[in-house]
Parts: sequence; structure tokens; C-alpha cells
Amino acid sequence: MPERTDAISRRHADPPDPDRPLSDDEFERGLWAMRARRTRAATGLSQEAFGRRYGIPVASLRDWEQGWRAPDTAARAYLRVIRAMPAAVAEVLREPEEEPA
Repeated sequence: MPERTDAISRRHADPPDPDRPLSDDEFERGLWAMRARRTRAATGLSQEAFGRRYGIPVASLRDWEQGWRAPDTAARAYLRVIRAMPAAVAEVLREPEEEPA
């Protein structure tokens, strides 16, 4: 946690030049921050409720929405499915998991 705190302190102490072009990583994180926020906002749920409903750790969701990091490939696909059919995903997750035969 101290590393993150130090990074936050540096970010606020010496803000980046607003005219500086974004790196590919910064652009990707910003894009996924917007997509994650929009996906959650479309459900009308808080971060905590969205995380509970869809089995996503709130810390991960918070990091994505704030642009600290981009979701991995599997999480990106999952967010796309949630965005396309949130009720169906929630319903499937409510069903008890079947044991393999």
C-alpha cells in the first residue's frame, strides 16, 4: 500500500503537463475506466452492489473505474457480457452451481 500512496502523492505534487500526449497504457486505462463506469452506471448499482451481484472484487472495480489499471482480457470480456445482458448474467450467477457428474 505504501507504494500506491507514494504514487498518489507524486501525482498530486507534480501534476503532468495537460498538453503531453498520453502513453498507450494511459490511453487504454482511461478507455477502460470509462467503459467500466458506464457498464456499472447502466445497472444503477453502486460499486459495492455491482461487485456483489457480478462477483467482481470492489477493489478491482474501483481501480478500473479510476484508471489505476485496465482489466485483464477475461475481465474485459466479462464486462462486455454484463453490458450486453446484465439481467441474464445476474440470473445465471444466482442459480446454484451444478456439480460435475
